[in-house]
Amino acid sequence: MYYNYGYGGGGGWYTLWIILMVACFAFASWAQVSVSSNFKKYSRVMTRRGLTGAQAAQAVLRANGVTGVQFARISGNLTDNFNPRTNVISLSGSVCDVSSVAAVGVAAHEAGHAVQYAKGYAPIRLRNAIIPLCNFGSSLSWPMLLIGLVLGATSVMGLGVALYALATLFQVVTLPVEINASRRALQALEQEGLLTADELPMARKTLFAAAMTYVAALATSLVQLLRLVLIYLSNGGGHRRD
Repeated sequence: MYYNYGYGGGGGWYTLWIILMVACFAFASWAQVSVSSNFKKYSRVMTRRGLTGAQAAQAVLRANGVTGVQFARISGNLTDNFNPRTNVISLSGSVCDVSSVAAVGVAAHEAGHAVQYAKGYAPIRLRNAIIPLCNFGSSLSWPMLLIGLVLGATSVMGLGVALYALATLFQVVTLPVEINASRRALQALEQEGLLTADELPMARKTLFAAAMTYVAALATSLVQLLRLVLIYLSNGGGHRRD
């Protein structure tokens, strides 16, 4: 049996990884707080046009010539989503029937996802296609790595690293999808006059904060992948030991 956690025998890599993980944790925490605070802040600002989140999302769809999308009200806070399989935009109670700037921004973002599918936006179709594979990789990556460590089987460890890389790929594809949905939403809100010139920056701040959570998730996944690669290499990865 052969396994080693020394990352090549030096503490430098381990120290670097700890620093990066702490930075990612701090960034992710800030992003979550920023989302909550911005949504709460701009939920108190009612739009001058009086549009609810659901009405704004419908307007975004109309502006892009998208039809056939259904709406549903769901429980929870910031649980809003678009399901491409059912073609349904689900909006939470704090968004669906609320006429705040935050509600309009979030609902328009979900409508942006519906527009992406309707327009054949390649990254979102790729993300949807790789979800099963990425979920498979995420669930089996650590067990495979641990089995490889215990048995001293670098090939099994390498498979675990590769499986985790699939999960990281999902984060890589998700980031541009989310940014693009927000861009489409803000563009429609401005062009259709759904928000005034002073309300648009508020919606933009809300969506930017949400985007930062995806940046944080990607950074954390990449740092974790780095850790797995270092474990693999320090235990003979690239050299035959099994």
